[in-house]
Amino acid sequence: MLDRNRDKAARASIAEIAGRYDRVALVFQGGGALGAYQAGVYQALADADCEPNWLSGVSIGAVNASIIAGNEPSRRLARLEQFWQKISGRKVWSYTPEGDIFRDIRNRTSSWLTMTLGQPGFFKPRFPSPWLMPAGAEGATSFYQTEELRETLTEVIDFDILNNGRKRLSVGAVNVRTGNFLYFDTDNVRIGPEHIMASGALPPALPPVRIEGEYYWDGGIVSNTPLQYLLDLDEDRSSLVFQVDLFSARGELPRSMPDVLSRHKDIMYSSRTRQNTDNFERIHQLKQKLLEALKRVPADQLTGEERALIEDYSDAGVVNIVHLIYQHKNYEGHAKDYEFSGTSMREHWTAGLEDTQRTLRHSEWLLPPVNQDAGVAIHDLHREDPT
Repeated sequence: MLDRNRDKAARASIAEIAGRYDRVALVFQGGGALGAYQAGVYQALADADCEPNWLSGVSIGAVNASIIAGNEPSRRLARLEQFWQKISGRKVWSYTPEGDIFRDIRNRTSSWLTMTLGQPGFFKPRFPSPWLMPAGAEGATSFYQTEELRETLTEVIDFDILNNGRKRLSVGAVNVRTGNFLYFDTDNVRIGPEHIMASGALPPALPPVRIEGEYYWDGGIVSNTPLQYLLDLDEDRSSLVFQVDLFSARGELPRSMPDVLSRHKDIMYSSRTRQNTDNFERIHQLKQKLLEALKRVPADQLTGEERALIEDYSDAGVVNIVHLIYQHKNYEGHAKDYEFSGTSMREHWTAGLEDTQRTLRHSEWLLPPVNQDAGVAIHDLHREDPT
């Protein structure tokens, strides 16, 4: 789809560094139409031979992660292209004049079409409206239906490959009845189209998905990033994590009502990566202090539980997080996550590709942290502003 020229020397270097970690993880946030940015990120990693062995996602991030995990290497980018071109295939205007004002009008038109017509291969409006349906009737709890998404997923994902254990996949969802957040993980369940759809079933637009007698909604209504799930598991393993966020916690002070709506959405769905990593680092340091204290206790006075803690905490793995955050454009308003035009899709994809290529030029960021006592290191392309 996009230019895939490679620097062979850089590719070899990145692949060698990635091989120093027990796992390389790709973590995708939810964000609807902005998810094409994640496809660009994966393209850059694939071009650098830096393949993740664990993919985790919420909402559209679950879809992208599943397409990558559910295809052989030679077909992954083609299947991502197929998915994004299908759901962004509707023609909005035949021609858009140059200038932000015209692009803004075009984007507003595109998002209006999404609300009124749905998106090809994804979702379509319910008729009659759920407001006219009696309580308990099928279709009374969502404005759109998603049968087309199930068909699309089966076209772009080989579920035998997805579940063959070569790559780990985890997708987040919320139990509608209990409110509990959980992950469907190929380490303990066979993932099918329904699990992916559940992760992206954002109410009240999309209907809950039934799995084994329970109903699930989009995991983003509780937590819009799977990072914490990854940090909580397998703490003895070193990890290189590429976290890809589609909403930025940082932004400008709003100056109009559209700005307020856009900024509110950014804050609400931003991943709080710093909060997660700060908590992880704090717990890691407490564990190291406990380890030092236990080592000062004579061996014959240690309990079995204390010996187990020493063994466990002595093998704590470091975590290196490379954080990529989509930076929205001036003409993108609060509807940016449901503005699915092909022009915007290609723009998002290209931004993800270029941001990741710039990040990978800083190969020193990918090296395991020197200070292993800290437990975690984080690098942010936009905060560091490399030249």
